[in-house]
Amino acid sequence: MNEIIQNVNFALLIVFSCCYAYQMVYLIVGLVKKDRPETLPAQPHRFAVLIPARNEEMVISGLIDSIHRQDYPTELIDIYVIADNCTDSTAARAIECGAKVIARFNNRQVGKGYALDYALKHIDHQVGLEYYDAFLVFDADNVLDCRFVEEMNRTFSDGYEVVTSYRNSKNYGDNWISAGYALWFIRESRYLNNSRMLLGTSCAVSGTGFLFSRQVMESTNGWKFHLLTEDIEFSVHHILQGRKIGFCADAVLYDEQPVTFRQSWRQRLRWARGFLQVFRKYGFGLVKGIGKGHFSCYDMSMTVMPAYILTVGLIIAYLVGGVMSTAEGISFLPCLMYILQTFLGLYVVLFLVGVFTTITEWKRIHTTPLRKVLYTVTFPLFMLTYIPISMVALFSRKVQWKPIEHHRADRRVLETAAGRK
Repeated sequence: MNEIIQNVNFALLIVFSCCYAYQMVYLIVGLVKKDRPETLPAQPHRFAVLIPARNEEMVISGLIDSIHRQDYPTELIDIYVIADNCTDSTAARAIECGAKVIARFNNRQVGKGYALDYALKHIDHQVGLEYYDAFLVFDADNVLDCRFVEEMNRTFSDGYEVVTSYRNSKNYGDNWISAGYALWFIRESRYLNNSRMLLGTSCAVSGTGFLFSRQVMESTNGWKFHLLTEDIEFSVHHILQGRKIGFCADAVLYDEQPVTFRQSWRQRLRWARGFLQVFRKYGFGLVKGIGKGHFSCYDMSMTVMPAYILTVGLIIAYLVGGVMSTAEGISFLPCLMYILQTFLGLYVVLFLVGVFTTITEWKRIHTTPLRKVLYTVTFPLFMLTYIPISMVALFSRKVQWKPIEHHRADRRVLETAAGRK
């Protein structure tokens, strides 16, 4: 039985390595390859900013103020806050800050995707979508670097109809949970999307801070992406349509990450379930794309069926083998040792990822040096909690979108975003 478990272990290790070896190339490319120059001069475009917000009175003014401080003509930016089932003063705060408010009340269709679709229809009815060249989407807790819109416009002018940005954190140093999120998103920006952009393949939208052209929205007749991970669904849909999503490394936004494990579990359970939904809906199309030689389809397949699914399969194999060994009178200890070795190996790999990202992005991480070092140690623990989350997601049918409470901002980050030293 132990020999069987060893063979399973080796087989899954080979599969894992084959699936994700290309990300080592991404890492090297992100470190050594120079940025691709813009091929076209940046032209001024008119943007509508869309901010879905549910009970975000504590943070909405910070985002709107950062939009007003942009190094971009203010007359070319209109701000729309979608007050989605709000029971607080979000709408009033947004109006005070100079934004237009679209109030929405619908307890059956819940989630960012429905709010975005409602807002686009409202804008189309009021002024016409053709009034805008493109749309920018933010979460209410975001704060933008003062050059954000200018830099996104450069990449948009370079011919990309969908553009995503560099996602940083305004509460990195709160605790190991917020740091775990932030370090992963920083790594995703620098060593996934940035490398994809440098290599000329398609990037992927990550939750917030992205742009799409009017033509993109007209192609789908509104926002039609309502799975639990609408950002990945949006990305996969347009990649399958042949669009290449761009990345703007110089457009930096800061967002607020959860700080309690309960909130984090709930949010990441939704993400894990959403990945499965996306794979179920688009998996056949991705496989067809892989067969036609489209690397972006392979890349997105690895994104929506992430590494922890293989890890779950490995652990289940160990447990089944252990039970069978015990039934045959063989000690369960070897299986337990394999499980511990697997976790130790994952910890080491994730620790190295965290250390490498922290060192190379040191100046962009806004917390004390001691916390930067400390959270490289806890980063693997945060990521390993995805394993029980993904196991629950495989069997849970009642995962729903629920808002995350946001309530704070780091003053140093806000000053950096405003361009003040």
